[in-house]
Amino acid sequence: MEPIATIDDFNQIKILTDVRRLAILRLLMAGPFTLSQLGQALGEHPAWIRHHLKKLEQARLVELVDLKDSGGVLEKYYQAGARALILNKVILPASYKPGTLVFFGSHDLGLTLIAEKLLEKHSFELLMLPVGSLDGLIALRQDHAQLSGCHIYDPSSGQYNRPIVQNLFPEVETMLVTLAQRTQGLMVAPGNPANILEVGDLTQDHVVLVNRNRGSGTRLWIDHELTKLGLASSNVRGYDCQVKTHTEAAQIVQQGKATVGVGLEAAAWQAGLGFIPLFKECYDLVLMSDHVENTKLPILLEFLQTQTARTLLQQLKGYDTEHTGQIQRV
Repeated sequence: MEPIATIDDFNQIKILTDVRRLAILRLLMAGPFTLSQLGQALGEHPAWIRHHLKKLEQARLVELVDLKDSGGVLEKYYQAGARALILNKVILPASYKPGTLVFFGSHDLGLTLIAEKLLEKHSFELLMLPVGSLDGLIALRQDHAQLSGCHIYDPSSGQYNRPIVQNLFPEVETMLVTLAQRTQGLMVAPGNPANILEVGDLTQDHVVLVNRNRGSGTRLWIDHELTKLGLASSNVRGYDCQVKTHTEAAQIVQQGKATVGVGLEAAAWQAGLGFIPLFKECYDLVLMSDHVENTKLPILLEFLQTQTARTLLQQLKGYDTEHTGQIQRV
């Protein structure tokens, strides 16, 4: 029996939508049971149990593990294939075509513009879910997406993205494609009435932060800076208020629900906020090389080499396109 198994087969997931089969499976995760023992535990007739057990066995979720002679009666013992299950499946629309790209990764305003232009020019969709840099790379590693995006700084090497990708994909050839260099900083109310100038000001009593989700590149940067300054996150009001995108963070500051957020200059500008620049980062798209041939990734890569792509990105304040489209093989 495996300790934990991941299920990404839709037919197996469908079997578990029946609460009766799920109840049987959970018992069999705890240990071997016979039909009679399952019937007693669930208060059901063995024939009822047999019907659902057969479905679970056909779906390769349970298996026969032992046979015992009990007074001339051969008892069959069944057990689940794993002690725990992780259900993981991307459900795509009926209009989905194999060439459509699925993106999990860090939120980026420029990528949204690129996706709109690709739909207009090439009639294919880039389906995007902003989950943060780390979770996006994990989704790519698990083959739930063909494309990810990250901006993770590695203090030991002074590099963005390459070290974390090397660690997560040690045996897989990947490609880092620069989308843009982006300026991040403190997003504050117009005129900066709270007089917030640096990360150290986040611990002041009158300051309330809107934070980013765990695993996002921005959140990793915030935590690194607080640690470097010797500041405890428990002393930052609003530290546990998390949002998934730069746009959401800017909107919360705009609505007066927070005093400050760390985010993109472009997001602050779109929301009409004040902005104190803190650092410039590299935002890279990440893909596995063996995905390129059988997807529409070449169209995206070719488009990023064009002046049209750079012009789109230059609409966003704080976006530097000097290295847009450059590829590193990892």
